[in-house]
Amino acid sequence: MLNGILVIDKDKGMTSADVVYHLRKALHIKKIGHAGTLDPDVTGVLPIAIGQATKLIELMHEENKKYVGQGIFGFATDSYDISGKKTEFKKITSKIKHHQIQKAMQEFVGSIEQVPPIYSAVRVNGKHLYEYARAGIKVERPKRQVEVFSYDLTNEPVFDKENGQEVFDFKIECSKGTYVRSLINDLGTSLGVPAVMKNLRRTSSSGFDIDQAVKLNEISENPDMVNELLQPIDSFFTNYAHEDIDTDLWAKVKNGATISLKTNAKKVALGYNNRVKAIYQKDGTMYRPYLMLLQNE
Repeated sequence: MLNGILVIDKDKGMTSADVVYHLRKALHIKKIGHAGTLDPDVTGVLPIAIGQATKLIELMHEENKKYVGQGIFGFATDSYDISGKKTEFKKITSKIKHHQIQKAMQEFVGSIEQVPPIYSAVRVNGKHLYEYARAGIKVERPKRQVEVFSYDLTNEPVFDKENGQEVFDFKIECSKGTYVRSLINDLGTSLGVPAVMKNLRRTSSSGFDIDQAVKLNEISENPDMVNELLQPIDSFFTNYAHEDIDTDLWAKVKNGATISLKTNAKKVALGYNNRVKAIYQKDGTMYRPYLMLLQNE
């Protein structure tokens, strides 16, 4: 049975659920799911949990994400990306300088309150925001607290005098739940011009990078190659505190007992026989089970 994490480089035009559907068919497995939804227009890293690794999905969602992309100053849309309906125009008459953009970007670094785009999967009263948008129903969008670790220009912005627009390249590292489209829209607001996201690519998610990723069609055309590409379950816990346990302690852990550990970490990966068997979480001075993996004992 397959157990592990497959890192897919998602193509534009597919939903994350589409990727899971095609992999389920190609690999003939039922126990499979994705961690960290990507919009159809966004490409890049989509970690796919297979077999026992599906237990990790909630933890994988918690990890930070990295993106690279392009934005445009000069117009805005209702979806905050170029696929949406244009809602505002303002021709740029002179170039917005690199240092001005970079300085404005720094206003959004740290813990910020963000309003998600109306075309998003955020739920209000049991319905997704995009359902309200498609029905033409106005609804108050809930503000959410997110963390932006870095937000930077990666090239010199390109000013198009004829069209009154300016294109800029950026990179972002952020917490779960952050909408990059909103960061681009809000950057424009800060600079006093409408702005929209042109394209976006996720380069890292759940601790996995784009150089570990494979295209979906490669797996579909040659399913056997998944055995070589599957990342082991333990690879997800690289940044966790680790404790190797002996046979006596393992007997307690596999029965879900509360235990004492030498570390002070909030979450600890417990290893036995060279495999992570469980994640324990600190509770006062003791540690209790957070996630049991067991991995073929």
